[in-house]
Amino acid sequence: MSKLGNVGARLYRGEVGYDFVGKRKIWYGISILITITAIVGLAVRGLNMGIEFSGGAVFTTPKTSVSSTEAQHKAESVAGEHQVVVQKLGDGALRIQISGLDTKQSLPVQEALAKDLNVPVKDVNTQLVGPSWGEEIANKAWLGLGIFMVLVVLYLAIAFEWRMALAALVALIHDLTITVGIYALVGFEVTPGTVIGLLTILGYSLYDTVVVFDSLKEASKDITKQTRFTYSEIANRSINGTLVRSINTTVVALLPVAGLLFVGGGVLGAGMLNDISLALFVGLAAGAYSSIFIATPLVADLKGREPQMQALAKRVKAKRAAAAAKGAEDPQDELPGGEEAEDGDGTAVVGPRHQPASRGRGRGRPSGKRR
Repeated sequence: MSKLGNVGARLYRGEVGYDFVGKRKIWYGISILITITAIVGLAVRGLNMGIEFSGGAVFTTPKTSVSSTEAQHKAESVAGEHQVVVQKLGDGALRIQISGLDTKQSLPVQEALAKDLNVPVKDVNTQLVGPSWGEEIANKAWLGLGIFMVLVVLYLAIAFEWRMALAALVALIHDLTITVGIYALVGFEVTPGTVIGLLTILGYSLYDTVVVFDSLKEASKDITKQTRFTYSEIANRSINGTLVRSINTTVVALLPVAGLLFVGGGVLGAGMLNDISLALFVGLAAGAYSSIFIATPLVADLKGREPQMQALAKRVKAKRAAAAAKGAEDPQDELPGGEEAEDGDGTAVVGPRHQPASRGRGRGRPSGKRR
């Protein structure tokens, strides 16, 4: 078995682990900082809305030797104050988007572009997109996103509980905010492909979160009938048990998306891939992060406020204190490495894991045939 497989098996069995839940305030702080940066970028720079949302004209030229940078300068001189986006297509043609143009303005712009690019006017294809159509598309996108969120919350509240539904909703909003903020900071164009990418990453993020929640639900069944672990410790075991699976699925999903973004959009110049590939790349990474560092620790926080869970934490602490006072083996040693025992106010004490000695080791005869 590979080293990663060995680590995954040990994490699943609880032999090793990392204290994700105990360090939740650090993850909350990092997420808040990233979210604030995204919101500031969105407020200062705004989104570069595609022509499908803002309206305008799309001019497609035949194959030409003019570079996209040169065509950008020529188109900007023709378009005046209107926003211009130029993309070099695979066959050498140019796709020039100019926002805010109406039918009357498009004809002289078409003629000017044909003259500057040295191509026949009749070979320049023109497509007009009305602003009302773009507004309708935007409204439908918001409606679809809202319906998706409502269905997610209802499903998780029924399948699990309302605390998990709330934590998953916070994680989804977290992923959306970061992705949209990156779009504003980078300046990539927002198109219907971007909306498709956002809906895709929300589904992926939800899947990763539900995997951890399902493990947590199974492990915390009848949790109040035992005094070995607190709810936060059970939550931390669930994260560690699914950690390698989350890493593997995220890496496998990111590799082809990275190919679209960096190779397709960057090296090959297929600019139309950028709108969906950036949303997928940022969203997949943010979704994997939020399922581990945000959603489950938030559930542990919400659940830990219940009187039953607080009483359980006190019983666990009292049992460990009594065992330590008697000089017995500390029950903390039974916990995965880095897991914590919480007291009633949420204060965590982290201790290393020690493997208990095997029974009979050092006493009597060794196993095997007697001589």
